[in-house]
Amino acid sequence: MINLNAGDARVVVDEKKGGRILQFTIGDFDLLVTPELDNHNHGLFPMAPWAGRVRFGKFSFEGVEYQLPCNKAPHAIHGTVRDQSWQVESSDATRVELTTALVNPWPFGGRVVQRIELSPTELVLTMEVHAADRAMPVSCGWHPWWHRDLVDDDPVELELHADQMYHRDGDGIPSGELVAIAPPPWDDCFTVVGNPMAILRWPNTGSLTIESDCADVVVYTEPELALCVEPQSGPPDSFNLDPQIVVPGDPLVIHATFRWSAGAEI
Repeated sequence: MINLNAGDARVVVDEKKGGRILQFTIGDFDLLVTPELDNHNHGLFPMAPWAGRVRFGKFSFEGVEYQLPCNKAPHAIHGTVRDQSWQVESSDATRVELTTALVNPWPFGGRVVQRIELSPTELVLTMEVHAADRAMPVSCGWHPWWHRDLVDDDPVELELHADQMYHRDGDGIPSGELVAIAPPPWDDCFTVVGNPMAILRWPNTGSLTIESDCADVVVYTEPELALCVEPQSGPPDSFNLDPQIVVPGDPLVIHATFRWSAGAEI
């Protein structure tokens, strides 16, 4: 485990289990669902070399058809690096840099770099997806499980800054069509996002402002314990919609900042 500390803020990273942030704590508040509450859906994990679902695990690139393992049947979901061990490249009290290779079942090779930086009120994340010796399609992002209730009877409220959402078809995956934002519940991808892209408010406790240069954000409101607001470089199934391509020496790079403000008047 890697422990970062800055003032009253603390982050715990498990580099052996997917480079996942297990805890993001400020003072007495665990902002993320902890493993003790849900041993599967907890913390904040990186998604690469794809984010969200790939329809039936299938896509084509440069005239070749590829099949990924369908780890959430009938689709492939959330990439491979959340299931891998990461290597610590450098670290100090407030910062760590991790890397992992992209290996089978990903057919193109490559590597992913993740930087995690902590200050007393901010968690700043950077991810880079690098090609090896040939071009490849990629998408990436982060999947946090934010606590719905930091204290009793103080449920989170979501302020989402986006202009449109992707229509989800019968497979529960974006069809590519953009539509007006429908009311929740959501397990949907939103685009034309603002900066910040979202604010989470616990009315009696404080707020978390989410800023990112990602083009899209997936919001998942259905879990009982958590609210997921997931910055992503592209929508789910982007390999079959409008894939981003990286080539050797020119990685895909994304950033996200999670900024905490205490108090009820935020």
